[in-house]
Amino acid sequence: MSFHQITPADVEALRKAASEVITPESIHEDFHHDELSGERHCPELLIRAHSVEEVSGVMKYAYEHNIPVTPRGQGTGLVGGAVCQAGGIMLDVTPMNRILEIDEENLTMTVEPGVLLMEIAPAVEKLGLFYPPDPGEKSASIGGNINTNAGGMRAVKYGVTRDYIRGLQVVLADGRILELGGKVVKNSSGYNLIQLIAGSEGTLGIVTKAILRLLPLPKKAISLLIPFPSLAMAIETVPKIIRSKAIPTAVEFMERSVILAAEEYLGRSFPDKSADAYLLLTFDGNSREEIESDYDSVAKICLENGAIDVLISNTPERNESIWKARGAFLEAIKSSTTEMDECDVVVPRNRIADFIKFSASLEERFGVRIRSFGHAGDGNLHIYVLRDDLEDAEWQKRLAETFEALYAKAREYGGQVSGEHGIGYVKRPYLVHSIGEDQLEIMAGIKKAFDPKGILNPEKVIRG
Repeated sequence: MSFHQITPADVEALRKAASEVITPESIHEDFHHDELSGERHCPELLIRAHSVEEVSGVMKYAYEHNIPVTPRGQGTGLVGGAVCQAGGIMLDVTPMNRILEIDEENLTMTVEPGVLLMEIAPAVEKLGLFYPPDPGEKSASIGGNINTNAGGMRAVKYGVTRDYIRGLQVVLADGRILELGGKVVKNSSGYNLIQLIAGSEGTLGIVTKAILRLLPLPKKAISLLIPFPSLAMAIETVPKIIRSKAIPTAVEFMERSVILAAEEYLGRSFPDKSADAYLLLTFDGNSREEIESDYDSVAKICLENGAIDVLISNTPERNESIWKARGAFLEAIKSSTTEMDECDVVVPRNRIADFIKFSASLEERFGVRIRSFGHAGDGNLHIYVLRDDLEDAEWQKRLAETFEALYAKAREYGGQVSGEHGIGYVKRPYLVHSIGEDQLEIMAGIKKAFDPKGILNPEKVIRG
């Protein structure tokens, strides 16, 4: 697709639409890439938007002059979704970072897209309220969470970001501003455009405001750290936990090697590192008795299925040490190698153990180091292929072979290419094998309806 290259005249015109316009020589290198992908491209222009009016004005000009626009939040994505693959404008909405309202009567909060996930919990919890989605990257912006339909550790009980969106304000490719949904609980008024925007990775519109659903804050929470002799034994226990009447808030799995990497990265000890594998479970509720009943039954299931012990984390200090380590897994693995890429696959829960065993077998088959952790309760696995000292050509070859094998196995098990990190640019080649040509054709039609000129985040999710 051919786009207009930005000229000095365009820069001057865009300075009238937005208050903060930055030319390439002053654009920080951080804006050339996201958190993980090897894709690097400098924007022709960086515009930091401070209001919906500025976003609308920029999009009107870009649409009229056929200039591609890449929306950008905190840049914590892992698939090249916020990289200016086609040049043009990078539109950074992080300056739009206000919590506009917390409505205790309607159990909603209204936020701008640049509000950080780590800012939401303390804002609502002091009022006895709760925003359940809990992605591991707490420095991500809520706009990015919406655009990738982020899941996180509490998805097994509470669902994902899409389940907590009541309303959105969205700027379309031509600058029009849509107000979708609102504070209502039920809505059958036509097509649900909110559900299309959620997970669309900025290819259909730019989110400039969100109304989020809140819940009453659970009064009690407790975690269990459960060591197992092997990862296979730990993972095989998960479906039995899920089938029980007790529903954990989170069910995470982790290997000893990843825990040791997190310890080194953080410079602090994990409560236990003697076993080869662990399940980390959290329970929440409104009374200690309710929680104890749930975790007691789950503890028995784990011990009956080979767990070495059940360690109850019932103090703030121990909880912090466990969850801080869990939150550092990605950075810890990243710091242990020269480069890495991630397979964010999701499979049915009863195939998790088989998939983990298969992924481990690829280390020897393709001569790469593989590390994994993830959300065992919802089948979303994070499998990292590490480059270490491989030369570039050999790394690219082995990475491609490993990914092809992983995604082929996921398809065999009835899984999908991404559970929560999205497709972006780097995972796009695998999407067609996951969903098929017919679905891609429908998605292309939706993209054209929202963005006839294809200027919004081009080259992401689908071609064209």
